[in-house]
Amino acid sequence: MQIRPILSTLRHHKLTATLLTLQVAFTCAIVCNVAFMVAKRVQRISVPTGIAENELSVIHSVGIGKGENMQARQTTDLAALRAIPGVRSAAAVSYSLPLNQNESSSGICPSKQALDRAIQLNSIDGSGCVQPALYDGTPGLVATLGLHLVAGRDFLPGEYVSEGKPAVAIVTRALAEKLYPGRPALGQNMYDGDNFIRIVGIVDTLLRPALRKPGVDGDSMIWPQRPDDTGVTYVLRSAPQDRQRVLTAAEAALLQANPNRIVDPQQMQTYTQIRRGYFQRDTTMIGLLIASALGLLFVTALGIAGLANFWVQQRTRSIGIRRAIGATRGDILHYFQAENFLIVTAGVAIGALLAIGLNLLLMTQYELPRLPLWYLPVGALALWALGQLSVLSPARRAAAVQPVVATRSV
Repeated sequence: MQIRPILSTLRHHKLTATLLTLQVAFTCAIVCNVAFMVAKRVQRISVPTGIAENELSVIHSVGIGKGENMQARQTTDLAALRAIPGVRSAAAVSYSLPLNQNESSSGICPSKQALDRAIQLNSIDGSGCVQPALYDGTPGLVATLGLHLVAGRDFLPGEYVSEGKPAVAIVTRALAEKLYPGRPALGQNMYDGDNFIRIVGIVDTLLRPALRKPGVDGDSMIWPQRPDDTGVTYVLRSAPQDRQRVLTAAEAALLQANPNRIVDPQQMQTYTQIRRGYFQRDTTMIGLLIASALGLLFVTALGIAGLANFWVQQRTRSIGIRRAIGATRGDILHYFQAENFLIVTAGVAIGALLAIGLNLLLMTQYELPRLPLWYLPVGALALWALGQLSVLSPARRAAAVQPVVATRSV
């Protein structure tokens, strides 16, 4: 009904209409890609580790005594830590925990023939071999971490070693499926180039200490090897509300058991703090991206509202004439809303193409994944809503113009 007069009016304001259209287009392109990057970052920081994060705290101890029996020291320390009120279980690890960035890894093949293929290819790609993260620890580690065994069993006391490589291991479901696709992995013998290692258990999820990419972040293996270094990390499991108290008590218990050690306060953390520290840069980037997108949307809203106010002032006489020949307030309101809808639609159409082009550039320069096309209609809906809200106040002011007031301004 009002399309022809709207288009006729816009032809007389080509520059301002074009500038607003381009502003909407650039906003659409940038906001769609920013929303996608934020979603990917949120997905990254939300990745499950497979452990009981809210119940764990860690404390690192470095012995400075000479000639000390480390295995005996760990046994004494663990007994003292388990005696702390509120501690449900405790275990010692060398240094690796999910997301603490202290990763140890090793090439593992499903068979000796797979290793031979990897040597021929000079790469593990296409050979069936993988490079999982390695976790070690004292008895009780699986229960302390809260890992979910989906097949097999935990390690037996006699399977733990202090020197050399263990003969058994527990792997994640993701690693088992890669090593033995389409067949049961439990009971299979993996080959590491020197020894065969039998899989006795499979856990649902155990994330790597340092993330690489989604396809390999869940490739982890635990074997029953006690820490043999002077530095050892103790993992404590307790109720979430008891973790800080447990850490304070753990420091006192360790120093009482053996004062000849260093307990670094910087390495006394709840696991929540470890996770937060690992994703600190991602969290900061999410905040910056959201702030930039909101700022851009705010500027666009100001542009739409400002231009609408300017046009209302310019068209006061024409609005009054339309009111005088029978146009209702609703007609005037809908006129400005329809005009804004056409401008935003043109901007969104151009912005969708720009969004795809910008995404292709980001894919090339920063290895960002392809932008899902459903982001484009969602962005269009957001900009349409923003445009209608921004133009609402000027449109209502235009609709309030009285015919008499308008004609007297001639």
